[in-house]
Amino acid sequence: MLLGDSVKNIKGVGEKSAKLLEKLDINTVHDLITHFPRDYEVFSMPERIDDAKEGETITIEGMISRLTAKAGRKHLVTCFCSDPSGAIKLKWFNQPYMTKLLKPGTRYLFRGTVKSDGAEYFIQQPKLYGRDEYRSLMASLQPRYDLTKGLTHNFILKAARTVLENVDFEETLPAKFRKENNLMKYEDALQSIHFPDSMEDALLARRRLVFDEFVEFFTALHALKEGRSEEKNGYPVTDYTDCDRLLLELPFKLTGAQLKVFEDVKRDMSSEKLMCRMIEGDVGSGKTIMAMLAMLAAVRAGYQAALMVPTEVLATQHYNEFCERLASYNIRCRLLVGSMTASEKKKAYAEIKAGECDIIIGTHALIQDKLEFAALGLAVIDEQHRFGVKQRECLKNKGLKPHILCMSATPIPRSLSLILYGDMDLSVIDEMPAERLPIKNCIIDSASRMTAVNFLRKEVAAGHQAYCICPMVEESEMMDGENVIDYSETLSETLDTIEEMDSKLKVNRRIVVEYLHGKMTPSAKNEVMERFASGKTDILVSTTVVEVGVNVKNATVMLIENSERFGLAQLHQLRGRVGRGKWQSYCIFVKGKSGKEIDERLGILRDNNNGFKVAEEDLKLRGPGDLFGVRQAGELSWKLADIYSDAALLALAKDYCHENEI
Repeated sequence: MLLGDSVKNIKGVGEKSAKLLEKLDINTVHDLITHFPRDYEVFSMPERIDDAKEGETITIEGMISRLTAKAGRKHLVTCFCSDPSGAIKLKWFNQPYMTKLLKPGTRYLFRGTVKSDGAEYFIQQPKLYGRDEYRSLMASLQPRYDLTKGLTHNFILKAARTVLENVDFEETLPAKFRKENNLMKYEDALQSIHFPDSMEDALLARRRLVFDEFVEFFTALHALKEGRSEEKNGYPVTDYTDCDRLLLELPFKLTGAQLKVFEDVKRDMSSEKLMCRMIEGDVGSGKTIMAMLAMLAAVRAGYQAALMVPTEVLATQHYNEFCERLASYNIRCRLLVGSMTASEKKKAYAEIKAGECDIIIGTHALIQDKLEFAALGLAVIDEQHRFGVKQRECLKNKGLKPHILCMSATPIPRSLSLILYGDMDLSVIDEMPAERLPIKNCIIDSASRMTAVNFLRKEVAAGHQAYCICPMVEESEMMDGENVIDYSETLSETLDTIEEMDSKLKVNRRIVVEYLHGKMTPSAKNEVMERFASGKTDILVSTTVVEVGVNVKNATVMLIENSERFGLAQLHQLRGRVGRGKWQSYCIFVKGKSGKEIDERLGILRDNNNGFKVAEEDLKLRGPGDLFGVRQAGELSWKLADIYSDAALLALAKDYCHENEI
């Protein structure tokens, strides 16, 4: 078995399960073995019921009573479980068979997460265990993976074991270097990440795999930069007359930081050497206009310019903005995204190859083999950390050594930026537009959710819109947290049934709530976003798919459920979706769990709207050794690595790459 083989080559993976794995972006043997656990479940001794705390996952052993079943859209089964210390309510949705499994007056073992509705504690969807089964689980760590409906943790583990038994893994690090830096052999690390003997074993495995992720990153960065400091500029840009005209036409003035960055870009593009620059700026600091100005200048010099973004929603939004702002400049813009039909793509490919398109804006569709540019002089990669190594390299190779401009809205402390992007020319937009009102932040627990819902209604009554962010797509036994589908239904029903409202807050029509998540088709996502952007939808319930770039100026509230489950940089990105208009905006962080560490982390966001300050405080607060705690999900395309808690490994990997000329 080879790492590049299809997952269908793994014993036990058939056509049906392969399609399910594809939903998790697992297509090859390599994808499967590097689908790492998101955390490990530790099965400890059962706890006293009166020790139950909201947000904690616990095991209880007790006698059940008052077993009831209620039919409806979601069949509800409830009972009470009691031990000598107290009692707690248990709830199961859509599991009517529980009434046959459970017998009042009998003792059982249950495990689940404690929740509260403000009036009482309860455990929703607890799992039932036999005593022998539970005792065996207590003897080891149980890996928990991100799953999709139809897949189980055991299925992933079984497939991983088969891969480990049938693949020869290449070791890339010298034995001496591994020993000096406490790094496992690669194959041993894969074994231990999926089947750890102890938490210490899992930590060591993670250390090696994180190091490899950093090495891959620096290798890609070197390839992107390779030869550019010596390479002659084949696409000189010296006339910025139209850029000056566009600046005068904008309804706002550039900040001092933006003007300085634009001077950096102009100097690069007109110099004797090719540009390879990173623009780092906070959410809403104005990076997109930097790209537009650079691309306008490149086109006026006779070249094509391409902008690659991570989502179709964002690509469409940028395309519309470019078309609107450049309407009087006789510039031909083209959108190229994966959801286009084969005939639409064929036509676009022909126009781009023939030089009939000046600015091409798209997603991964820009790096397809069939696409050829006539004269690509500038490649812009927006939210560059969202693209993998090969994707960035592919866009660079689409032209004959074009200028490269990367942009990132993930603020990173300067000390880490110098390590990450030290090989690139770095510009920072560290100033926000003066007209922007600071966002007001607050932290609440789930018991105060109704107050937050009333506030949403107030903002909608005032003619504004709101986002509600949930960490899940649909209800699942495997993960705790709110889910967008049920949440949107419940929120809509709650808003409809609130009767005793102040007359000023009444809405003369039904409040429209829609949901959005990454598993929807691109066309469906675009339709939902278009309705929200046009004001037809009042409240958008979404996963973090809205995190990148979406711009709806009328949205004034961002409510984030289970906020403790996200990294601070990601929470800051989400918060940046509001506050983009002239009205006061708000961000409400709803805690699913409580604790000193959670309160400290969220407090950083409550007290800071500046992303760079948030990043610096995050670096101070978090230390090495955080195995699978909250990390910056999606950041820099890493599966395990986190630049904050793994800062020392980041520096070690860079030194290793430099010393070995990788």
